[in-house]
Amino acid sequence: QVQLVESGGGLVQAGDSLRLSCKASGRSFRSYTMAWFRRAPGKEREFVAAIRWSGGSSQYADSVKGRFTISRDNTKNAGYLQMNSLKPEDTAVYYCAAQNNGDMTSREGYGYWGQGTQVTVSS
Repeated sequence: QVQLVESGGGLVQAGDSLRLSCKASGRSFRSYTMAWFRRAPGKEREFVAAIRWSGGSSQYADSVKGRFTISRDNTKNAGYLQMNSLKPEDTAVYYCAAQNNGDMTSREGYGYWGQGTQVTVSS
């Protein structure tokens, strides 16, 4: 079993930066792909970024490429999402997910989810 807890969300202005953290319990986290998804008001949960267990491969949604960076530290059982140049359209609840060893962008492949952290970007 893996439990995930996100932190680091908040209210910022457009152009600011935030760093989200995902703390995992359970040794198996280190062997799983880790991802961030987000759900904006009135929208479906969407893929943001993902990173393989080794950290050697990552993917990003087109909307965040060049602005967001995903990373992980398996020695700390933790993952991160550095978000720069934030825009109002980045406003959403951000969720950490783990497991998927297939298509990293597919929500269905993730069996473990955190409770989410709110990110609000004002214009």
